[in-house]
Amino acid sequence: MSDDQKDDRILAQKAKKGDGLAYAKLFNRYKDTLYYMVYKMVNNKSDAEDLTAEAFDRAFRNLHQYDPKYAFSTWLFSIASNHSIDFIRKHKSKQANESQVIEDTIQSTELNPEEVLISQQQIAQIRELLQQLRPEYQKMLELRYFKGFSYKEIAEELEIPIGTIKTQLSRAKAKFGKLIEEQLSENITKKSEKKSKKK
Repeated sequence: MSDDQKDDRILAQKAKKGDGLAYAKLFNRYKDTLYYMVYKMVNNKSDAEDLTAEAFDRAFRNLHQYDPKYAFSTWLFSIASNHSIDFIRKHKSKQANESQVIEDTIQSTELNPEEVLISQQQIAQIRELLQQLRPEYQKMLELRYFKGFSYKEIAEELEIPIGTIKTQLSRAKAKFGKLIEEQLSENITKKSEKKSKKK
């Protein structure tokens, strides 16, 4: 083990005990190298900055899992690499327009497509569900999926960093999809009850 690796191990042990200075030394030692590695993977400066920060956060929150027998840098870069791969997988899908978003959400509900009919006439119902979300989520989804704004345009409109926009949009879409799934399930249940009563 090299002198640098031994020093890293000592700093990691101190950071694990809450030593802020040790944390700062490790962060400053690897932040640039880690950023460039992540940037090569995602090819976007803003995303690379966010992912680098998130990788450090994950690493230092999970220092109890670090095995001092191995180089700290190898462990840290492995976390960053895996986190970046997950990010790339989640963002590979094409940007969807209004109808495509609804269609994608329906497919994710595991409901029989023949039982669920979503048309342009039902967009009003979708917008009503949107009102159940937090105001900032409502605004982001409205701009992104109903008005077709790019991430950059949303960031400029709301005066929020683009990295934050991407993170919050992902959360907002997940919550919105859950609301739609619940609504669709409810509609099918009501439809089944009506059929039973007719019988």
